[in-house]
Amino acid sequence: MKSSLAPGVRFITSFSRDSWYRGFILLLTFLFYTAYHLSRKPISIVKSELHRNCSTVIRPVELNVTNNATWCDWAPFDQDNYQALFGVLDNCFLVAYAIGMFFSGIFGERLPLRYYLSAGMLLSGLFTALFGLGFYWNIHSLGYYGFIQVMNGLMQTTGWPAVVACVGNWFGKGRRGFIMGVWNSHTSVGNILGSLIAGAFVSSAWGMSFIVPGLIIASTGILCFFFLIESESPSFSDQESAANDTHMQSNGDIEPAQTTEDHSEAISFCGALRIPGVVEFSLCLLFAKLVSYTFLYWLPLYISNVAHFEAKEAGDMSTLFDVGGIVGGIMAGVVSDYTGGRATTCWVMLIAAAPMLFLYNSIGQRSLGTTIGMLLLCGGLVNGPYALITTAVSADLGTHETLRGNSRALSTVAAIIDGTGSIGAALGPLLAGLISPTGWNNVFYMLISADMLACLVSNSTELVAIHF
Repeated sequence: MKSSLAPGVRFITSFSRDSWYRGFILLLTFLFYTAYHLSRKPISIVKSELHRNCSTVIRPVELNVTNNATWCDWAPFDQDNYQALFGVLDNCFLVAYAIGMFFSGIFGERLPLRYYLSAGMLLSGLFTALFGLGFYWNIHSLGYYGFIQVMNGLMQTTGWPAVVACVGNWFGKGRRGFIMGVWNSHTSVGNILGSLIAGAFVSSAWGMSFIVPGLIIASTGILCFFFLIESESPSFSDQESAANDTHMQSNGDIEPAQTTEDHSEAISFCGALRIPGVVEFSLCLLFAKLVSYTFLYWLPLYISNVAHFEAKEAGDMSTLFDVGGIVGGIMAGVVSDYTGGRATTCWVMLIAAAPMLFLYNSIGQRSLGTTIGMLLLCGGLVNGPYALITTAVSADLGTHETLRGNSRALSTVAAIIDGTGSIGAALGPLLAGLISPTGWNNVFYMLISADMLACLVSNSTELVAIHF
């Protein structure tokens, strides 16, 4: 008696070749941008190690120092203005990222995405590792670390427009909110892994907190070069392409040139701005990202100062904000798919975020359970709209009906939206660095104000008749 086909094989063969390609691209781009965010996170974990409360640290007997208050700090962050210096480092990265993002989308439309992403990840890995090597080379120059941050910020701009364009090329609009909501969890997964990896080395040798993430993102760059498929219906060999083209023509299907090559012209920067909704959602993301990135860069230090946790413990606790962000991003995508209202979904979540931010600052440190619950809630409500705008909304606008099928606009639209959001990402940590010496309450008042401005702008998208 001949046995039937094995269930596992039957399951595998039930999917078409294109379905496997889509899943493969979704997984690859998820790994790529996880690595991008993983390599951004170490600076926020290492801050509390660069400037510590040295009175609580046991000093080695062989160490001869004259200043008992700062002997364990890493110069130049051993001064009273250390928070301002941390703000300078954050903004060296974020300002370079914001400026570079507006140009990155233009390059992404005109260069092969596989080469563009691969080069970006390799160079980002190099500069991330160079920051950590400052520990082993005993470098105490703010200029060195600032320059590394600027160059890394520019290299990191290669990621977002390219991965959004890849995913947008492979997935239609129908369930885009849910698919991209799940896929966009790479942001939070990267932040969590970056926190855990950096935290594992921060107390012993903080240089490794940068070197290991740098090696990881460089490795994914190599993976990208060998395996990324940029758009749907690829040809892996001339023979396969010719066979497929002949089969399609004989069955009266679409012309082969339309399947394998895109002859549409790249859209201009001004042309992308004229797409209805681009300006409104860009401004909404500016304020939403201001809140999110302030948490990204300052939450571990806030927990360390307010709850008096050690650097590793504060870093581990801060990952709960990103865990909430994963759930919030998925929920935002599911709800917006079901209701058809991208802007309305953002508005509701932003409205709910404001009181949660106030409560977290007021009662969030009373007990461990309260801290965990509030971080999860704040993470979901803050990162949900941010995730929705940078993924599904960007893809929707990049394939807007006014473009008449121009598939090459997606990278530029994604770059404009995320570039504008990155201005807020730069402003948030800068303002936090300037305001935090006056008290953490004032930092949270700033975050609540930014959240409400994002809410107002998201509501204005309905007024221009954009029902995303």
